[in-house]
Amino acid sequence: MKRALTVLPLLTLAAQAVAQNQQRPNIVYIMTDDHTAQMMSCYGNSYMQTPNLDRIAQEGVLFRNSYVANSLSGPSRACMITGKHSHKNGFTNNEHGVFDGSQQTMPKLLQAAGYQTALIGKWHLVSTPTGFDYYEILRGQGEYYNPDFIQMDGSTKRSEGYCTDVVTDKAIDWMDHRDKEKPFILFVHHKACHRDWLPDLKYLRAYEDQTFQAPANFNDNWEGRLAAQQQEMTIASSHDMDLIYDNKAYLPGDKSRLSGTYLAYVNRLGQKDRQAYWAFYDSISCDFYRRFPEMRERMTPQGLQIQKDGKRIVENAAVTDWKYQRYMRDYAKVTKSLDDNVGRLLDYLKEHNMLENTLIVYTSDQGFYMGEHGWFDKRFMYEESLNTPLVMRLPDGYGRRGEIAEMVQNIDYAPTFLEMAGVKVPSDMQGESLVPLLKGQKVKKWRDAIYYHFYEYPAEHAVKRHYGVRTDRYKLIHFYDDIDAWELYDLKEDPTEMHNVYDDPAYAKVQKDMHRRLKALEKKYDVEMGKL
Repeated sequence: MKRALTVLPLLTLAAQAVAQNQQRPNIVYIMTDDHTAQMMSCYGNSYMQTPNLDRIAQEGVLFRNSYVANSLSGPSRACMITGKHSHKNGFTNNEHGVFDGSQQTMPKLLQAAGYQTALIGKWHLVSTPTGFDYYEILRGQGEYYNPDFIQMDGSTKRSEGYCTDVVTDKAIDWMDHRDKEKPFILFVHHKACHRDWLPDLKYLRAYEDQTFQAPANFNDNWEGRLAAQQQEMTIASSHDMDLIYDNKAYLPGDKSRLSGTYLAYVNRLGQKDRQAYWAFYDSISCDFYRRFPEMRERMTPQGLQIQKDGKRIVENAAVTDWKYQRYMRDYAKVTKSLDDNVGRLLDYLKEHNMLENTLIVYTSDQGFYMGEHGWFDKRFMYEESLNTPLVMRLPDGYGRRGEIAEMVQNIDYAPTFLEMAGVKVPSDMQGESLVPLLKGQKVKKWRDAIYYHFYEYPAEHAVKRHYGVRTDRYKLIHFYDDIDAWELYDLKEDPTEMHNVYDDPAYAKVQKDMHRRLKALEKKYDVEMGKL
């Protein structure tokens, strides 16, 4: 009898522990690379339809003013898992950075609190992941075709298939074999929609009959914006947007600055798939050179001539439009596969009765230019790359639905996940928990400005180092290092950021106030410019 009384309390405690775990929400965090709101239909004015991504927004919330702290892949991911700006987590740029995995991170804190933690896909922080019970990560940027994954034992294994499908397969497989009595956080990190936009073979012909309308400021000459004049991310330049690597205008023997990398990626395909790939893009390449024979003449044995008299060659309007259409079509194909696979994850969670106790987050590491200012890529503090899509499907107990207008940043994700999991948010995290917003509570003193800092220069695309502050209406940016230039924008009057009004007397009071706000944020986030 005494023995039975001893066992009963232990069983009761075990049952209570299981019940407590079941009450804590699971978290599925889906993050893509370089996906932008302009290519996501729930944000409106989209170039394409993304029905599965829209499902998350329709059944949950859409953040209208979601921003990154540093518009670059690795640094953005470091901000996300630490809840801190780049100067505090130490990973400021991709070129020379190695993430310090010994520091405090949100996955480690959740792991210590009893969560299962898993990471599938892109890591891009150089160091070995820490704080994860399980991981399979892509090497560096990863490969679209038959990608290689680094295993937990340090070995590398190739997985057959299209990367976006493979990452989803592995994520679903992990959920199938997890400990069902514990809550979990699963990071599903896709390579898509990263350059060079190699599509799944089943979508080779998708969007080929669609003509994309270039943005109104596609032919921007960057007047009054010195740093913008010196960038190297212009679609019209085949030095910046490589004719072979980016636009796939390749015929056997052709060379360009990045053609070797392009061929290595395509050659990962098996023979049959490779033949299908070349059959499609060869026809496009032949048509391009028939239409623009002058481009064939520039294809020397050493490679495509992309400079003349030390300056980048800017293509004529017809060639530039062709490059733009190729860019948009291939980007859209890659995004279509992404949307399909988000749908697969949502269907899995629904079929396994997990939707009501799971927070589903979809975002990207930053935004991207789809021809705005004549550009592709990201990095600048201008709206298209500063802004990133963010939609969430909420678990039971969180009543907010529809759009959320408050300004949020990717440093907010870590404290949000921790609070939802019932874990105390460390005082040194610089982000704000979004839980009050997700519960529909009125927050009297939510942030009215965000801080941004980009460090990677000199590097690919030649975007100058800069930092700044954005409020609901104005944006102040300082470009520094080998340049000293200030820019100020009135986003109400000039939403496409074409007119730098920093020296306009009519904005003297605004300029002064924005400097004050910048200083306040530097103090709040403990930014010491002399140590950067």
